[in-house]
Amino acid sequence: MPSMYRKILLAALPVLLLAGCVDYGKVDQGRTVAIDTEKKTLTMIPNMSTDPAKGDFKLPALTFSYPTNPMDMGQDPKPGLRMKLDTEKSQIVLYDPQKKSFDTIAIQIVDKQQGIDSKHPLVFDEASGKAKAFPAVDKDKKTVTIYSGAQKMLVTFIPPDQYMSLPASAWNAGDIVRVYFKEDGKALRVMNVTTTNIFKK
Repeated sequence: MPSMYRKILLAALPVLLLAGCVDYGKVDQGRTVAIDTEKKTLTMIPNMSTDPAKGDFKLPALTFSYPTNPMDMGQDPKPGLRMKLDTEKSQIVLYDPQKKSFDTIAIQIVDKQQGIDSKHPLVFDEASGKAKAFPAVDKDKKTVTIYSGAQKMLVTFIPPDQYMSLPASAWNAGDIVRVYFKEDGKALRVMNVTTTNIFKK
C-alpha cells in the first residue's frame, strides 16, 4: 500500500472508531399515570405495541425527570389510571399505584354509544365550543361515564362499590408520551403524543 494512502487510512481510523461508539440514546413511549409538578417528574407505563392505539402496556412503570431545557418539554401530559376499556368482556383495567400492578375490574355496563367522534353533541358543547367533561362520576346512581376517543365510544357503567371512592381523574386514560433519554430516569426530550394529534385517545 502506498505510504500516502496508509497515512490517510490511519488518520481516518479514530474518526471511524468514534462514530461506532456514539450513544444515540433510547426512546420509550407509554401512557402517563402520574405527574409530580413540584419534583418535575412523570411516570408512565411503557407501550410495547408499535400501534399506540392497541395499548400493549407492560410493567414496571418508568419515572423520568423533566428535561433541563424547558424547550425540550412538550405540553404537560394529563395523567390517568385507565389502561384498557373492554366492553365485550365488561372489564376495565386500572393501574394501582400503591401495588404497582394492574387491577382488572368487572363492570356492569348501563349504556354504550358507539361511533361517537369528538364533535358529537353527546361529548361536545357547540354553544361554548368546548368538549364536555369526562370521566363523569354520579355517586347517587353509582355510575361512571367515560368517553374514549380512540374507540369512539361513550360508556356508562357501574363499578364495584369500593371503586366509587376513586376521583374522576382515576378513570382517565392518561396522555401518551414519547421520551428520549440516554441515562435511565432522565428525560432529554418529552413529546406529548396525544396533544400533538399523532395519537388521539
